[in-house]
Amino acid sequence: MNDYLIRAIDKKENIRLFVAVTTNMVEKARKIHNTSPTATAALGRTLTAAVMMGAMMKNPTDKLTLRINGGGPIGTILAVADNKGKVKGYVGNPYADLPSRKDGKLDVGGVVGKQGTLTVIVDYGLKEPYVGQTNLVSGEIAEDLATYYVVSEQQPSAVGLGVLVDRDITVRAAGGYILQLMPNVPDEDINVIEKAISKMEPVSKLVDMGLSPEEIMEKLVGSFEMRILDKIDVEYKCDCSRERIENILISLGKEELQDMIEKDGKGEVICHFCNTKYNFTKEELQELLSRI
Repeated sequence: MNDYLIRAIDKKENIRLFVAVTTNMVEKARKIHNTSPTATAALGRTLTAAVMMGAMMKNPTDKLTLRINGGGPIGTILAVADNKGKVKGYVGNPYADLPSRKDGKLDVGGVVGKQGTLTVIVDYGLKEPYVGQTNLVSGEIAEDLATYYVVSEQQPSAVGLGVLVDRDITVRAAGGYILQLMPNVPDEDINVIEKAISKMEPVSKLVDMGLSPEEIMEKLVGSFEMRILDKIDVEYKCDCSRERIENILISLGKEELQDMIEKDGKGEVICHFCNTKYNFTKEELQELLSRI
């Protein structure tokens, strides 16, 4: 199945829903970063959340950054998404791992930690980006994101995120949903949704069973008349380029570049998101220095 997400709303416009299947996207991230099974699950959940949150933005130039740091061995998890289904990310320590929990599930909460914060930064191209932040409650990411929406944006939300890692450490299934209630939603509708969520199997299991985003939506809100507004292909894609790296080097300033030229006689910059190496000769660094 191709990776994609759907954006939907019910007929009365009381419920909005995002559902994504992200198996290939998360597997690509695992290959790039060579993550441990638990780090794969943590990064995959964050990427899945970010790509759905990106779909909430209106403009193609808008950028959303989701940053999680709970003080655990994985360090900081970072994901950056646009509104066209493109996302990239990395973790501080891709090799961080812990034994599975007693229930057999990967200990994402343990590797992330919960002594820290979840931060959302949305750059609308204005002078200052929007920044929202909440304290982590579990480190499991889905619960933390639901808390963020309630506390920081006063938006009642249910969030499900899942990554199933196979025995050969590849990603077998990944996906997620974000369900949000609009103001004045009737109590009886809330009760129906809460009951459906309580009966839901883990989203990674549903994806592993072959269910599409539309079929997962049916399980969640099948008793409501839903209308799909968008269907967006999603993928892990880094937008780094040599030109961007050159601009970063120039932004370091004359002293830093001169020091690089004198000490090393060359430069190497590695993109955190895709591990691409950009090498610069002494002459190329001198040419960049001349632009400052």
